[in-house]
Amino acid sequence: MSTIGRVAVYTGSSPGTSPIYREAATQVGRFLGASGVGVVYGGGHVGLMGTVADAALTAGGEAIGVIPQALVNAELAHPGLTALEVVPDMHVRKMRMSDLADAFVALPGGPGTLEEFFEAWTWLQLGFHRKPVALYDVDGFWQPLLRMLDGMVEAGFLQADFRASLLVVDTPETLLTAFREWEPPTPKFAR
Repeated sequence: MSTIGRVAVYTGSSPGTSPIYREAATQVGRFLGASGVGVVYGGGHVGLMGTVADAALTAGGEAIGVIPQALVNAELAHPGLTALEVVPDMHVRKMRMSDLADAFVALPGGPGTLEEFFEAWTWLQLGFHRKPVALYDVDGFWQPLLRMLDGMVEAGFLQADFRASLLVVDTPETLLTAFREWEPPTPKFAR
């Protein structure tokens, strides 16, 4: 059983085209906040990322933003967070978010969400951390990616046990339960 004090949430800086994405982000933020689990995220006030932070704060929870100075300069920083850490660049941002979090989840988003998710999951594969990584599948959003990952297993580029270590959930309750029950896989090069 893992203790989950904070979750790094990766999601879009845009709201997406369907209201179901915003509703899912609200549910996740609200549930984590009400459960006493802090949200660590990219520090912006825009898109689904701002929605998650606002919902966590409204529920009485903690929301910690980690944002590069260039995005502060572009006036994207959320003004009402529990804490906002300004860092020099995206590399430092991702490392700091990883340091602050006990688990990682990707909600719907674009290339930046994918990049952050894949880095966290790759770090798990390499044994750089031993924290659970999840995809929050809103209305089948992640299904094409999951099919691609299954194809990587079939083609011999991804080990089946590591693929199985990726959590896929679609409710806030199952997210937190899955995080707490998760067992880490053996790192790729420690076999």
